[in-house]
Amino acid sequence: MDRMKKIKRQLSMTLRGGRAPEKSLGEPRDSHGSDSETGVDEGRMGSDGESDPPSGTSSEEVASPVRLRLRQHPARPGSSEDINKRLSLPADTRLPEGGLDRLGLPGPLSRRLRRVSLSEIGFGKLETYVKLDKLGEGTYATVYKGRSKLTENLVALKEIRLEHEEGAPCTAIREVSLLRDLKHANVVTLHDIVHTPQCLTLVFEYLDRDLKQYLDDCGSVISMHNVKLFLFQLLRGLAFCHRHKVLHRDLKPQNLLLSRRGDLKLADFGLARAKSIPTKTYSNEVVTLWYRPPDILLGSTEYSTQIDMWGVGCIFSEMVTGRPLFPGSTVEEQLHFIFRLLGTPTEETWPGIGANAEFRAHKYPPYPPEGLLHHAPRLDEDGADLLGQLLQFEGRRRVPAAEAMVHPFFACLGPRVTTLPDTTSIFALKEIQLQKEPGLRSATLPPPGSSAFRVLDTEF
Repeated sequence: MDRMKKIKRQLSMTLRGGRAPEKSLGEPRDSHGSDSETGVDEGRMGSDGESDPPSGTSSEEVASPVRLRLRQHPARPGSSEDINKRLSLPADTRLPEGGLDRLGLPGPLSRRLRRVSLSEIGFGKLETYVKLDKLGEGTYATVYKGRSKLTENLVALKEIRLEHEEGAPCTAIREVSLLRDLKHANVVTLHDIVHTPQCLTLVFEYLDRDLKQYLDDCGSVISMHNVKLFLFQLLRGLAFCHRHKVLHRDLKPQNLLLSRRGDLKLADFGLARAKSIPTKTYSNEVVTLWYRPPDILLGSTEYSTQIDMWGVGCIFSEMVTGRPLFPGSTVEEQLHFIFRLLGTPTEETWPGIGANAEFRAHKYPPYPPEGLLHHAPRLDEDGADLLGQLLQFEGRRRVPAAEAMVHPFFACLGPRVTTLPDTTSIFALKEIQLQKEPGLRSATLPPPGSSAFRVLDTEF
């Protein structure tokens, strides 16, 4: 009994940052060795890599050493590698060499103490991040370029103002709830969340520019090889989101971020939502006007993953031609642009369109289809075929992202790009490289031997 009290006192001092007595908690006492674990049911690891709290137990009980029952385990060194593995930190977030010693953390850490340990390291604390430059400001949020004191990496700090009566905007709640479960090489990584009474700060990985800025810097002309790389990554990220039943609903070049080596990442999930099965009725006030599909423009509120595929087609065309495909200023003008290129729909090309009240009210002229090759002469037949499969009037006819990834248009990238693990960049393959853009005003490729940010990929 006295021995158990002594062990509990040791653990309590360790958690409070005190110095443990002369004997280590991890030291063996008898031949029955095991990891330290709680006396309650073992928690399950969630899809975001965090431990789910055990049933019938509060967070205070989990952190309390009084509830612990210890078994013996041979002593193991508390290395940075061990801590990184056990904390399940997000991609591209690694404690620097010597960081563990500097922070004075006890090791090894059990899963049960993970949440406590994250706070001890500095996650969830505003003072962990240093603001460097202001990148932009919107209605609800201001975005800063910053630096993490933990990793010395650059980060993007999205500071969302909290109104006293209204609380956090629903867009911020959606973004946090979806991104914490989306771990993919082509989806922006949410590293941390800092909550204060005045604001909610989302800490993202930092990338140099978005696709719109890249187009502007290239004089609106991107090499076709790079178009294929960007489009494939966009489809790859979307296929992952759709596989997890998440609709982005706001695809546009400004929401696609690019690293210096060419990684493209989906960002700004403020309008995204999880898709239920069967399909529910959603809002039609989604997607920026230029990238909004015709069925949504005509009032449809029933849609699924195909809502994103029309936007992919518009972005594909914009990368090829250097200009927006349908730059309408009103819904009616937007539909005019669409019908001028694809032809005014009929019962043969869009069954049921004649019964749509909004379509009948506008009385669109019978435009003949122009042909996509005529509109985008840089495309070959495979490219025009893929674009045509994306720009279908009916959502059910649009090619899904996973199928588009294996289209012959991407044959030159090789077969290995479709078999990579979700969290591995396509640039981990030696045969995949971003070409230098002839008209680029500033370098996009990092100097030899360096990269835009620290990555965990290894070359295959």
